[in-house]
Amino acid sequence: MKKIVLSTIAALAIGATGLSATQFYVDDNGQVFTTKGEGRKAINLEEAAKVLDSAEAPKEKILGGFFDRFHGEGDLRLRQEVVEKEGSADLNHERYRFRYFLNFDVTDNITLETGVSSGKYNPTSGNVSFKDDENIQEYFIDELKIDVADIKYSFGNSWARVGKQKHQIYRPIKTQLVWDNDFRLEGVNYGYKDESTMIVVGANRIHREKDNREGGNINILLAQYVHTQKLDDAKVNLGAAYYHYDNVKGNTDPYGSFKGNTSETVNGVKVYKENYGIVEAFAELKLKDVMGMPFKTALTLAYNAQASDDNFGYDLSAELDMTKKWKAAVTYRDVEKDAVFGAHNDSDFSGGGTDNNGYYVKTKYAFAKNVDVAGWWNWSKLGDLELDYHRVQLDVILKF
Repeated sequence: MKKIVLSTIAALAIGATGLSATQFYVDDNGQVFTTKGEGRKAINLEEAAKVLDSAEAPKEKILGGFFDRFHGEGDLRLRQEVVEKEGSADLNHERYRFRYFLNFDVTDNITLETGVSSGKYNPTSGNVSFKDDENIQEYFIDELKIDVADIKYSFGNSWARVGKQKHQIYRPIKTQLVWDNDFRLEGVNYGYKDESTMIVVGANRIHREKDNREGGNINILLAQYVHTQKLDDAKVNLGAAYYHYDNVKGNTDPYGSFKGNTSETVNGVKVYKENYGIVEAFAELKLKDVMGMPFKTALTLAYNAQASDDNFGYDLSAELDMTKKWKAAVTYRDVEKDAVFGAHNDSDFSGGGTDNNGYYVKTKYAFAKNVDVAGWWNWSKLGDLELDYHRVQLDVILKF
């Protein structure tokens, strides 16, 4: 997107009468123009590249021809994974995840967002395991799902989304205590963000997957508030949220697995035993320089106000950018049975879901411009029996 915008600016500057091919104009808000005006200053293309790469990049889109309005990006992740679980046979397999997102700028502030990924019928993971006896169609075509199909309307510091969409909920150090990275909301959501405040509210419905269509509708009402306080060499984010799941108790699981949440059998049917109204609170500290390296740490708490027992979870994380290309992080997490909705939180930690505690270490290195390599190590205890669980993931991520 940034390269397309910069190329468009350069082309306009070359063709515009009286303008240098190496200059265009930017106002105090960082918006880019090709004509002079009050408060605007000329900058060259090298400086423009810095503007486009900075947090102050222009918010308004510069629309060119029809095909210039399409913006696509994706990745292919190849994974070697080993899982050791006490009482079960070890698992050693190769997996892949494919994602591609294609957006179309309808107008300056309306965008149609679409995308596909692997992992059909799994709401929190795109991983697909390779098998010896499957053909290419069963690996890819039969595994694709429509991840995103929504319309985004941007106005000022706000946005509104309608459809199936990437969730915009803020997660300190990208914690997956409540929400997995890959989970998609389906409904109507609104957000606002400025230098000190972020707000997200929405109403969504859970999509029941194949073979789990029987059961009542489950809706998600959500609201999150984040306050940002800038210090001399640091930034603090304080946040609170409430995620209300409507009509869960006595209902069937929409995906086929309760993922650690408490269940019971009623008239021969397995159903949820508790409701879920999750209160979240967090504090995140970002330091610009710790021994010459950027450092983050965060504590996130989750409490299910609608369950009477086993309803608390927390996540304590830290991340260090050791170089511009190499970062590492460590997390300790403890999630009781009904602290969060197990089908929507981290699908990797402790095998996914709730009723577990332990820690993980992860690292990522930018091997080349479009290639990352990463490692992830997880040690946990599962359930009341405190079963040992160990998981290792080694990844190569190709971005395009």
